[in-house]
Amino acid sequence: MADVLVDSNVLLDVLEEDAHWYAWSSAQLQKAADQGVLIINPIIYAELSIGFKRIEELEQALPAEFFQRVPVPWEAAFLAGKCFIRYRKLGGTKSSPLPDFFIGAHAAVAGLTLLTRDAARYRTYFPSLTLITP
Repeated sequence: MADVLVDSNVLLDVLEEDAHWYAWSSAQLQKAADQGVLIINPIIYAELSIGFKRIEELEQALPAEFFQRVPVPWEAAFLAGKCFIRYRKLGGTKSSPLPDFFIGAHAAVAGLTLLTRDAARYRTYFPSLTLITP
């Protein structure tokens, strides 16, 4: 298996012990960790930070020995912008690129598999991206 970029929704399922998604998300995280490197980026980190009062708490929840921190490549930022233009042409109403565009573009540009529960948006804007989804 390739290295895996882990979307914030999967991490939130585990951190919050979501009644519906915890079992699936935790099993997929374990499987991915057994076969490759788990990766997060600053966008994912920012999304998760909302649920923590202090950075030390978030660092404890996402230990660096289990989650490699990788910056978003410039090429991914460019691709995220192009996907946002397509989103707007398809009727999207947001006024700035969505976090999912940066996450999907990062995985696509870096050749990473993406572990997520939000398959529809990623399949729409990144059809060649390898996804692990329910």
